[in-house]
Amino acid sequence: MTDFKKVVPRPPLQPVPLVQVPTRPTGFQLPSPVATYKGAFGVRQAERLLWRAGFGPSPGQAAAFAGMGLHRAVAALTRPTGGPTFTGAAPTDGEGPLAPNDVWGHEMLWWLDRMMRTNQPLVERMTLVWHDWFATSLDGVSQANLMLAQNDLFRRYAFGSFDGLIRDVTKDGAMILWLNLSENRSGRPNENYARELMELFTLGADRGAYTEDDVRDLARALTGFRYTWSSTLGAHDFRFDPTRHDTNAKTIFGFTGNFGWEQAVAMCVRHRLHASFFVDKLWGNFIPTPPSAADRAALERAYVQGGFQVRPVLEAILLHPQLHTGARMVKPPVVFLAGMLRALRRSVDTIDWVWLSEHAGQRLFMPPDVSGWDDEHWLDTGTVGGRWRLVQYGVWGRQIPASAFASYSATETPGEALAAARAFWNDPDLTPETVSTLAAFASRSVPANAPFYEVRRLRAMRQNALRHLIYSSPDLQVS
Repeated sequence: MTDFKKVVPRPPLQPVPLVQVPTRPTGFQLPSPVATYKGAFGVRQAERLLWRAGFGPSPGQAAAFAGMGLHRAVAALTRPTGGPTFTGAAPTDGEGPLAPNDVWGHEMLWWLDRMMRTNQPLVERMTLVWHDWFATSLDGVSQANLMLAQNDLFRRYAFGSFDGLIRDVTKDGAMILWLNLSENRSGRPNENYARELMELFTLGADRGAYTEDDVRDLARALTGFRYTWSSTLGAHDFRFDPTRHDTNAKTIFGFTGNFGWEQAVAMCVRHRLHASFFVDKLWGNFIPTPPSAADRAALERAYVQGGFQVRPVLEAILLHPQLHTGARMVKPPVVFLAGMLRALRRSVDTIDWVWLSEHAGQRLFMPPDVSGWDDEHWLDTGTVGGRWRLVQYGVWGRQIPASAFASYSATETPGEALAAARAFWNDPDLTPETVSTLAAFASRSVPANAPFYEVRRLRAMRQNALRHLIYSSPDLQVS
């Protein structure tokens, strides 16, 4: 017995969404201030790149990227041309079209759909990076339209100016509500946003970057934001009101003046400890081991001298040898889910992905607090079970149905069964240990003395089990 709400029939296979292939000559090289990977760049290396810088490969994508070579492949991700295209069936909640501004969970399904159908996966992955970096929750904001507007803001700044991003985040409606900027006014300062601006967004805690006096005076510099409330529109018309701004002198980072909010934000980005914070935090989203002191220093220089642009640092990270030959990295639950849907060429077709993703440890638009998700807890005794359930729902309706058991092969060997199950998932990269474990399961799951009338059914059930086990295996949780 199962607890599935309903069987979702397998739709016809959709065309594979591919990123734009850059029209650049063979031998094209992206500039980088640090070392770049010089080894082989085949299908397996392309798979890792597509997982780290997106949501995994759709069928055929890894081979297409391998054919580009590393530099052209990275450029295809970081320098897309034109707007995104979305291939495949439009998303539904299982009953009808999405209404992300109005219906519970639809905002998450809307974004999940973009992740798995886009031909610009790194744009959506960077949107996820910024969502975690500037963690804002629907639980506190209470208006999906504001969360979606902020999401679009993150998307526009996927590869652009961090200086511009932090400025626009500061005046963003969702952030104003989330960190109480509208309650920060002359004579009645609220320090929430000022503290997080430095601690979580630009400088980092316990690094000697700022003092409590800096927090207080930065908060005074950020006074003046407000909004209008109505019963029909909720919070709207977010704006800066000079009459609510503290016009007295403030001292921030040792500098004294009548600083306004834009000057205060710019001072954080131009602080001597911001570049190292930025490089380490961006690096940690793509590579699990820290950069060397020399690489960090080189990336800091490139970032500052380039006017705080994200793309050059991001490209250097994606080209770095540590990404391609270093330790494997746990996939965030939503990345794991979107990648599974891409591999299956399955559209977003059920509201169940919302609670299933939450049980796996990550609900889009609802990070646990202002510091974002703790990726050290992506795999624990609770969330591993959530990932198992994601795969259970993912393959449901896409397995061999009981009605076909009687016609299944009566002679399929354990090796053939494992090969077929790997092909179902487009031959993902599995370690020898995992292959050995799966092969042992395939061998013992159909007893040699099984009655002849049970053999076909047992072999079909073995195939279904192998498909589930492969995507739930340790190898598929990391890239």
